[in-house]
Amino acid sequence: MFNIWFGLLFVLCTFSLMLIMYRVFGRTGLFVWVGIATILANLQVVKTIEIFGLTATLGNAVYGSAFLVTDILNERFGKKDAQKAVLLGFFTLLIMTIIMQLSLIFQPHPDDIAQESLSTIFGLIPRIALGSLAAYLVSQFADVYIFSYLKKKFPTDSQFWIRNNGSTMISQLLDTLVFTSIAFLGTFPLDIWLEIFITTYLLKWIISVLDTPFGYIAKRFPKNID
Repeated sequence: MFNIWFGLLFVLCTFSLMLIMYRVFGRTGLFVWVGIATILANLQVVKTIEIFGLTATLGNAVYGSAFLVTDILNERFGKKDAQKAVLLGFFTLLIMTIIMQLSLIFQPHPDDIAQESLSTIFGLIPRIALGSLAAYLVSQFADVYIFSYLKKKFPTDSQFWIRNNGSTMISQLLDTLVFTSIAFLGTFPLDIWLEIFITTYLLKWIISVLDTPFGYIAKRFPKNID
């Protein structure tokens, strides 16, 4: 039960911080947030938790915030800025993966206490990063194009929730399938992998619904912060 109510608090905190970044730094804050979210989500996903009695990975809220950011950029600035944010997140993750793998090669001092912990976390990163990079590109570009398509079909402010949820729910399904297959298939038993796949997507679906009010708040921010 703790993970459920604390998870809701965590989601509110995550999206509130994203809005603060946007409110203080404008469009630049959104681009920076994509980089932050990409790194944090790929560190958090190493941790598995139990929620609703099922096994799930952490990082869904932070990762979901990157999709909301691209939707906000698409909404207020157009598809090119959204695509720019996607590429920024991709290269941020790629750079983190390369730098941290090189960092692990250094021989630690005899009194070092960090190497083992860093190896535990970042030793898993190459496979997780490969899955994440592939899933990220497929799902985020799909999200941008689906959002743009829905924006033509449902163009009014009151229909933003259709554009936001419709694009995110479809793209997150692609993301979850690609990522869990590359990162966890063969590492976990098939029943655990299927459980992770289902719970991860359900959590992303819930987060997509919860992030909609934050999207409307962002739309109400004055133009001069952009």
